[in-house]
Amino acid sequence: MSFTNKKLIRTIITLILVFVVLVLIFYPKLKPLFQSGEVPQGSAFAGAMGGGGQPLFASGYIIAPTQMNELIYTTGSLIPDEEVELSFETSGKVVGIYFSEGTRVEKATLLAKINDRPLQAQLLKLKAQLKLTKEREFRQRQLLERDAISQESYDQVATELQSLEADIQLVEARISETELRAPFDGIVGLRMISEGAFATTQTKIVRLVKVKPLKVEFSIPERYAGEVTPGFPITFELDGIPRIFNANVYAVDPKVDMNTRTINVRAIYPNLNEELKPGRFASVSALLSQIDNAVSIPTQALIPEMDGEKVFIYKNGKAHQVRVTTGLRTESHIQIREGLNFGDTLLTTAILQLRQSIPVQLDTLVTNQPNESDTL
Repeated sequence: MSFTNKKLIRTIITLILVFVVLVLIFYPKLKPLFQSGEVPQGSAFAGAMGGGGQPLFASGYIIAPTQMNELIYTTGSLIPDEEVELSFETSGKVVGIYFSEGTRVEKATLLAKINDRPLQAQLLKLKAQLKLTKEREFRQRQLLERDAISQESYDQVATELQSLEADIQLVEARISETELRAPFDGIVGLRMISEGAFATTQTKIVRLVKVKPLKVEFSIPERYAGEVTPGFPITFELDGIPRIFNANVYAVDPKVDMNTRTINVRAIYPNLNEELKPGRFASVSALLSQIDNAVSIPTQALIPEMDGEKVFIYKNGKAHQVRVTTGLRTESHIQIREGLNFGDTLLTTAILQLRQSIPVQLDTLVTNQPNESDTL
């Protein structure tokens, strides 16, 4: 290796050592500036970070009192208060149908009848025997009181009387099985059989529906199980009807559906005018909580970090970072419990470029409307 090459290598090593020494000397002084985002005016970094004569353009959002609502939106169905498909309890020929399709009937109204003439004849025979047996029992009781007959003789007649009374009750029960009566007040649907047809216990005669009141069945996520309880108010809407209906929860299923991880809930709607029909699809909403005069900000303005969350506000022409404590979250806004006040100007754009004390110029300024409602 020549003398010239050795001299060049020593020069390069010397320059590297000088650079390392300078870095070690000046780094402690420059470190706070880089961490706070402040850079010397006029430096090469000032232009890149929007400092000096090149402020960063961002949008502002003036914080005003708002109303935040935590709402559950779900779907449900209207179901009747009571519904049953009526059938006879015995088999036989239908000899009478006593209702008109689609009409209202009261509880215990006779709807249809099966031929019961054999049973009626049997009942008539038993009643005739009963009359004679009662007379015998009366005479035997008088004789027993005079000690004219034994107790055993009287007991035989008394047992025969009780047996006849039991047979009559049995035949009357069988006759009642030939009658189809409404178990509750409601509206009958379309009949499924004609007079003269043979009906069995499996033959459907007609559907009876009670539509006043109506039930609203829907499901909610399992995390709200403790908040929606009997008496909880809900609202629902139906397609084609431009109004909101109010109902109250009356029952909550005690078990979570393992497939959907939801809980079935039922609410009751009076339906006094019977304007709503069961089976319709309903859009259900439930208000879980409501916060008046809340400090809320757009969710995109919140910056999550390892040690918490922060935002940037505009003050005296510069950006200032503020640590915040959050609360209720909705689709578009989030409640700020601590850190911000009404009237602060929140920076909502250029979030990734913002640094502490960086100069900012507002290109747009928006004020949120007081009492603005936000939903989950």
